[in-house]
Amino acid sequence: MHLKKQNVRALGLCSGGLDSMLAGLVLRDQGIDVEWITFETPFFNADKARKASAKTGIPLTVKPIYPVYMEMLTNPPAGYGKQMNPCMDCHALMFELAGEMMKANNFDFLFSGEVLGQRPMSQTKSSLMYVAKHSGFKGYILRPLSAKKLPETIPEKEGWVDRERLLDIAGRGRKRQIALASKFGITDYPAPAGGCLLTDVGYSRRLKDLFDHQDTCTEEELHLLKYGRHFRLNRNTKLIVGRTEKDNEYILKYHNPKTDAIIDVKDHPSPIALVPNGGSKETIYLAGSICVGYSKASNLTPIKVIVKSPSGKQTIEVIGIPTADFKKLLI
Repeated sequence: MHLKKQNVRALGLCSGGLDSMLAGLVLRDQGIDVEWITFETPFFNADKARKASAKTGIPLTVKPIYPVYMEMLTNPPAGYGKQMNPCMDCHALMFELAGEMMKANNFDFLFSGEVLGQRPMSQTKSSLMYVAKHSGFKGYILRPLSAKKLPETIPEKEGWVDRERLLDIAGRGRKRQIALASKFGITDYPAPAGGCLLTDVGYSRRLKDLFDHQDTCTEEELHLLKYGRHFRLNRNTKLIVGRTEKDNEYILKYHNPKTDAIIDVKDHPSPIALVPNGGSKETIYLAGSICVGYSKASNLTPIKVIVKSPSGKQTIEVIGIPTADFKKLLI
């Protein structure tokens, strides 16, 4: 029989979804001092977590982790899911980083809102055990919503947490979570949809193409994968053409003026086009022709196109290519 530890402190991973909120509230209901940490990369942000923190009053730390995340993403030991999502190694890395904060700030254990069996690949019992082992904090990771269906953790064994007041939720159903949310007075919460771009088919295809053609990439290049149409012109050159005004704005926001070429059709409504790291004269003319193909200009006559690059600004003339003729270049 263990005496109840005074001032038990727990640090949780927060995605901002209902399960994250409930895990924190279940522990707080036991008198445990809970806080959250969430991580940001170009593939996911902390917007939902910030809203969850404001809604529940649970303090939140937001930490950007781009360099260490990219190191894992380029070679995840457990491999990828259906797309470019390394879910098991991603979770292990997040618990490893959260564990470092746990030790540095005198928290007693870690927790998350993961539910056994909710996701067929990353939330099986073997997957959860893999994450715990490879995080370096095996035994200190508690999943309050499914705890009774999982082996006892150190905080339960030590009596820091009352296991009897934890839950045994499993599977993909949401009825018990919704009922628990009502008990805690939570009526507004996001739908259970993934917020990670690495599970998106189109984004993953573009990311794989980037990895196949470059040894390194910047955060800005990863943000650019979210916007416009992407074309692989040759081994060394790609083209991004905006679809919307929003695309055009973000292409201009994330492009690198020290290396990239920006293409704009003169005197005609058109998308903005970007050639990352520039290209040969022939490639720029091809990019200009594709850009004209998406503009309001005629494809039958020479059209003036403005090219801005590190070497300066120039105007060239190209003839637009019908969009059907270069669809094979789409990534």
